[in-house]
Amino acid sequence: MAPQQTHRSGFAALIGRPNVGKSTLLNQLTGEKLAIVSPKPQTTRNRILGVVTRPEGQVAFLDTPGIHQAKGELNRYMVDVALQAVDDVDLVLFVIEPGAATENPEVSPGNRFILERLQKAGKPTFLVINKIDTVLKPVLLPLIELYRKEFPFAEVVPISAKDDDGVEQLFQAVLQHMPEGDPLFPEDVLTDQAEKTLVAEYIREQVLRHCRQEIPYSTAVLVDFFDESEREPPPGTPPGKLAGLIRIASSIYVERDSQKAIIIGKQGQMLKTIGTDARKAIQRLLGAHVYLSLRVRVEPRWSERPEGLKKLGYE
Repeated sequence: MAPQQTHRSGFAALIGRPNVGKSTLLNQLTGEKLAIVSPKPQTTRNRILGVVTRPEGQVAFLDTPGIHQAKGELNRYMVDVALQAVDDVDLVLFVIEPGAATENPEVSPGNRFILERLQKAGKPTFLVINKIDTVLKPVLLPLIELYRKEFPFAEVVPISAKDDDGVEQLFQAVLQHMPEGDPLFPEDVLTDQAEKTLVAEYIREQVLRHCRQEIPYSTAVLVDFFDESEREPPPGTPPGKLAGLIRIASSIYVERDSQKAIIIGKQGQMLKTIGTDARKAIQRLLGAHVYLSLRVRVEPRWSERPEGLKKLGYE
């Protein structure tokens, strides 16, 4: 009789600078779009849980905001969220990118700050080098040697989250570093994010995608109305077919009237485009037809005031 396989389970945090691909990696690991993705910095503002369940084990990954120089209340909030996650997990995945990799690479000041915090935390840590599709592999060797001298990493795993290259190998390595134990979540749990939270993030993603550079940092989205009384599909609806209706009303908050005008656009065209693309993504998420109503509101200096952050859900 073959020995029973050990079941492992635990938490792993994705930590790193902005725009190194943490959210893309979370989405690739879970196979679902839990975190919105944008080329603009500071896209992720809250901790996002993604659970990967396999017969041999379960890993709950925490995607965190990019760690950056914290100026203003919102930035300080995001950095605190990221650093707090390190204390709450069994394993840290420190995600970096090769950047302009050379034969004599250097640790950037931002990454050095993160390494110092990881030294104090004393948690087992992987170095995950993302975006290896952007450099020649021989260039990675000096980078790996450099970081190994800086920190006693348990593993170094090069990946391309965008291309799904090395992601399964990373998961298997993470699982082997998890403690033995029963699953932490039921098998069908993928995230702790409420549907309304994901809807708000999908709308914010389209603002990030379509609006000018100065807009995203001053934008927050709240769902004001979520009516699913007509959500249940009629009997006999084929699986995978959109059926039923969910009515959603949401507010996009900015800090100035000039920003409101940009999001609305000429004759409301920008807001219509944002709404159309957000509705398509939300319908895929919810598996039903969606009626989406958007309004743009001004909340002056909300990102600089603790009461403004609290009002818009950052607490």
